[in-house]
Amino acid sequence: RFGGALDEAARMFSDAVDRGDDAKTFVKNMRNSNKLIMGIGHKIKSLTNPDMRVTLVKEFAKKHFPATETLDFALEVEQITTQKKASLILNVDGCIACCFVDLLRNCGAFTREEADESLANGCLNGLFVLGRSVGFIGHFLDQKRLKQGLYRHPWDDISYQTDLPSPEA
Repeated sequence: RFGGALDEAARMFSDAVDRGDDAKTFVKNMRNSNKLIMGIGHKIKSLTNPDMRVTLVKEFAKKHFPATETLDFALEVEQITTQKKASLILNVDGCIACCFVDLLRNCGAFTREEADESLANGCLNGLFVLGRSVGFIGHFLDQKRLKQGLYRHPWDDISYQTDLPSPEA
């Protein structure tokens, strides 16, 4: 699956805040439903090896945003999840998602309904795609600069789930 973590983390955390859940109840309900908490967990980073991107985004939001209710809730969730395992931290996707919810809802440029509609429409996944688009353009320009042909992945290493015959057939 490509993308979606930002939108899903934003939805999970903001829904919990809107319901008035406390972090402990939220984590318990997610565990009982056998659902992952999107925006929580990292393969490498942990409490003892924090992700500096999260630190920087969190500090910026706390200093400059008018309110950080969703971020604060996610940090409370992190306090509970890291008791189970040190790598169940608020990851960069979760942090960005929560900060974006807080910014949209509290910046004064949007009504609550407009902010929530933008989130429901997948605006965060749009940011995810935008970032990768910039990277793709960078790769393209670098290959042109180096006078290399564009990278083509070997056909026999690509799997499609379709009923159409392969081009070689």
